[in-house]
Amino acid sequence: MATLVSLNVGMPKDVEWQGRTVHTGIWKSPVEGPRMVRRLNVDGDGQGDLGGHGGEIRAVLVYQLDSYRHWQEHFGRDDFEYGAFGENFTVDGLPDHEVCVGDRYRIGTAEFEVTQPRVTCYRVGMRMGEPELPSLLVGHKRPGFYLRVITEGTVEAGDEIVRTHVGPEELSVADVDGLLYLPNRDEEKLRATLRIPALSPGWQQSFRELVEKADEEPVEAAAWTGFKPLQIEQVVRESESVVSVLLGGDKLPSYRAGQYLTVRVPGPAIRSYSLSSAPGGTSYRISVKRDGLASRYIHEELAAGMTLDVAAPRGDFVLEEADGPVLLVSGGIGITPVLAMLHSLATQRTRPVWWIHVTRDPAFTSEVDGLLDALPDMHRYVYTHGRPTPEELRALGVPKDATAYICGPTVFMDNLRELLAESGIARDHIHTELFGTLPPINPGLVGQTVVPPHAPPGAPGTGPLVTFARSGLSVPWSAQHGSLLELAEACDVPARWSCRTGVCHTCVTDLVAGDVTYSPDPLEPAGSGQVLPCCARPADDVVIDL
Repeated sequence: MATLVSLNVGMPKDVEWQGRTVHTGIWKSPVEGPRMVRRLNVDGDGQGDLGGHGGEIRAVLVYQLDSYRHWQEHFGRDDFEYGAFGENFTVDGLPDHEVCVGDRYRIGTAEFEVTQPRVTCYRVGMRMGEPELPSLLVGHKRPGFYLRVITEGTVEAGDEIVRTHVGPEELSVADVDGLLYLPNRDEEKLRATLRIPALSPGWQQSFRELVEKADEEPVEAAAWTGFKPLQIEQVVRESESVVSVLLGGDKLPSYRAGQYLTVRVPGPAIRSYSLSSAPGGTSYRISVKRDGLASRYIHEELAAGMTLDVAAPRGDFVLEEADGPVLLVSGGIGITPVLAMLHSLATQRTRPVWWIHVTRDPAFTSEVDGLLDALPDMHRYVYTHGRPTPEELRALGVPKDATAYICGPTVFMDNLRELLAESGIARDHIHTELFGTLPPINPGLVGQTVVPPHAPPGAPGTGPLVTFARSGLSVPWSAQHGSLLELAEACDVPARWSCRTGVCHTCVTDLVAGDVTYSPDPLEPAGSGQVLPCCARPADDVVIDL
């Protein structure tokens, strides 16, 4: 018979960590006597980051006494106290390889349902003073699990734990955890996760995406690695502020409409520019607005016969193959990727197209007019002053089953995305392209201020050159930084992370050029042409898409 050995609670507090402040409820301590367990948590308990912990689906965290013994031996420590792993219930029994998602248990007068394994989060490593612990919990198949409260009631240490229901599919906590975080997934088990109603919505969505990915054609690797020189065939002035550069080479690989090229100009400076011509031609075309150092060089120095260092086409803001109506929306120079899409649609001539462009620049006007006039079912709207209002958008008659592609300034895209969603277009049919830095994901951090990217404080490093392409920053590597993520943080480059040990892949980004080494090794390798900055170090000069 399994037993509740210790009941642990703790309220969130601010903790200093690596020069920053983390708001966390990971610190739990044992309490004596009965406690009421309610829908959201145990009385006297709380969670600091409700985006990843707590709530009705993750009301109670469970960890096993046997895993305590395992980690004491692994780390050679004897100072563990109940609640040290952030759990509310320390239990004797209920191993992760036997408990199944969807199982129900009665403890005291309350009843619970298993909803998911523990979230892989850096804070358990912070709490235990073992930074690699999030990775080890998964690798050793000892994550622990969350419970939903089915029936509120009282529990206390010493209560027996009785299973009252066996979950469908009988997938253990360890199985489910491995299906999300480990390679070589069992496809039958992966699909079985979608048939477990008790599984938390977030994990259901993750598994749904993995199933869809398994059903898709394999993603093509980048056509070449790093940068290679391409011949400049022509430089065309489209308007006072925009020039197009045509690049040629032997048998240039094709690309998908909407993708971009990353280019390197003397300085060095590295920037990304959308491909603006029809896929499948004998050359590449990028169109560049003059707005900084790199674009100034392109406008003033480049000429036919020169070469430009270029990385292979990449990007997932692409025109999907489908039969339904398409809405192309652009603001200013954001016209470039949707112009490539318009070229593809004009070739197909089968899909209804709505074209909305907001600009004061006449670039590409005649080209766009020619493409639109070739379409049998097209709707053209150009705004030279302001952008479409909600009323105007509704009056355009864009079908609710349309797929929308939006490119332009961030505020422009955010506003248009909301307006289109409010008009009835499904959010998963609204795609946007962002060339600036992505919004950071830094769970638990508080009091953060936005600072423009800059070189790290202190003496410059002497190692390989690390370039953060989206941030336009290049700095030499220094061994004082434990990973590319730590270097990015020292430079105030916006980054995304959660586990910080190569488990969750929240930090994954494109590796445009160069090679890296890993420590610790990620549990599942990054995809081709990608890198996990949280545990990577540069082996030579690298360019990453941050």
